[in-house]
Amino acid sequence: MKKRTYHLLLMTALLACGSLLGACGAGNQEEAAGDKPREQVFRMNIASEPPTLDPGQAQDNNSNTIINAIFEGLTRKGPDGEEVPGTAESWTISEDGLTYVFSLRQDAKWSNGDPVTAKDFEYAWKRVLDPSFAPAPPYAYQLYYIKNAEAYNLGELDQAEDVGVKATDDYTLEVTLENPTPYFLSLMSFQTYFPLHASVKDNEKWATQPETLIGNGPFKLASMTKGQKIEMVKNDQYWDQDNIKLEKVQMSIVNSSATELSSYRNNELDYAGHPVGNIPTDQLAAVKEQMPDELNIKGISSTYFYVFNTTQEPFDNVNIRKAFSMAIDRQAIVDKITQGGQLPAYGFVPPGIKGKEEEFRTEVSENYFEENIEEAKQLLEQGMKEKGYTELPAVTLIYNSDDNHKKIALAIVDMWKKNLGVNVSVQNQEWGVFLKNRTDLNYQIARAGWGADYNDPMTYIDIWKTGSGNNDTGFSNAVYDQLVEDAYATDDHTQRMDLMAQAEKILVQEQQIVMPIYYYSSVSLIKPWMKGIGIDFKGDIDFTRAYVE
Repeated sequence: MKKRTYHLLLMTALLACGSLLGACGAGNQEEAAGDKPREQVFRMNIASEPPTLDPGQAQDNNSNTIINAIFEGLTRKGPDGEEVPGTAESWTISEDGLTYVFSLRQDAKWSNGDPVTAKDFEYAWKRVLDPSFAPAPPYAYQLYYIKNAEAYNLGELDQAEDVGVKATDDYTLEVTLENPTPYFLSLMSFQTYFPLHASVKDNEKWATQPETLIGNGPFKLASMTKGQKIEMVKNDQYWDQDNIKLEKVQMSIVNSSATELSSYRNNELDYAGHPVGNIPTDQLAAVKEQMPDELNIKGISSTYFYVFNTTQEPFDNVNIRKAFSMAIDRQAIVDKITQGGQLPAYGFVPPGIKGKEEEFRTEVSENYFEENIEEAKQLLEQGMKEKGYTELPAVTLIYNSDDNHKKIALAIVDMWKKNLGVNVSVQNQEWGVFLKNRTDLNYQIARAGWGADYNDPMTYIDIWKTGSGNNDTGFSNAVYDQLVEDAYATDDHTQRMDLMAQAEKILVQEQQIVMPIYYYSSVSLIKPWMKGIGIDFKGDIDFTRAYVE
């Protein structure tokens, strides 16, 4: 097995939560000064149309980037990545860690001027858990920490009143958990826990129009032109509006990294790149040379990987899955294709995620498998015998339309052809179509990526539990499920980490449900006049407290 070590000091610096990005460089500033916005306007691009702006249904970066500006949870992420008061001004936690009582701000208002109440949170959470809610919210399982939430969502309890969340008055929300959950406060800034205005009950299409999308965050939706642009304006009802300097956020929707970079060079954008855009990898060298003070590259806690559909041939066979994963060269991919400081991945939980005392990835070796072409050939042959194949069925790899995803896909299918002698076709799909096909298990191999929802390995482990809304593989394993349940149930931190390490071994080594490729880095460009843009430990952007200098 290949042994790999990380430069901890460097990674700790790279992965610091809430790193604020800014750029100086007198030369660039003087050159561009005449073209900078005269108003407090932030301009960026998103590569594809957000599938939804409903916090209860969202599961992708494009949607969440907008949702996080329009809505606010009980907490929000501060500049250092820690939870700070959001719509809740304070909270208390019982000694046994099972009861949280949140006190809401009485000056918190919806964008239409209505007060934000504890009932708006209770309604939103129970809506996600409602077993009749269709389509089924992909993140319903993220609420299973709450007492009786899972049983209600699975139809084992009839009454929503039995779920452990209750508005005891207009400004007090009481939450009872199944087990102590050390990262529960962090979840309060996650979109599935955002409140909803009462008007959504009577309008299924409320999240598609600016007039009916009522939020409680720093910005509100002003206009949305399908496939072209989205504009948000400052929410003058927001409780912390004095600290919101931007008057507008303008987002173009262009699925071309070359066009995005060109727009940035022409001062039509103030920001380009991750997490919702891209900079062409073949132009990174030129960008590093020409705009070094505006380029930001940092390691983030996210993983780029492929998933196998275990319900479709030929990937219902574990040895064939293992063969495909062993037969690629991850180092060559990050060195020659992505070129942005990414790290080859042999596990699923990335660096930067907390473990017992240090990072999980430092404490738990990721040596689950090695790239070995000869062994891969033997495994493929063995798997084909087990399936009764004389030749491998036709295989297609799908990915969402993106220049960089295409380059990676073409390189990998070339490796499979060269190293295994198998032909794999590739198919690019529009983001919404791609997500639906993956959710519906209408694929054989698919591109995927996962960033942390909170800083704990569980955010990577419980995805693959049977019935999880984000388990797009058909994988169901009773031993794996029990390890997750046991990790949920214990407050012994060491035991939790050991249980999750065992689960990751099943996922990546024993069953090879996922094919890790690399651990992400965030590559972005930001204009010298933009200050206060935050990129957190998992690579998400926060522009809500940004301003034009």
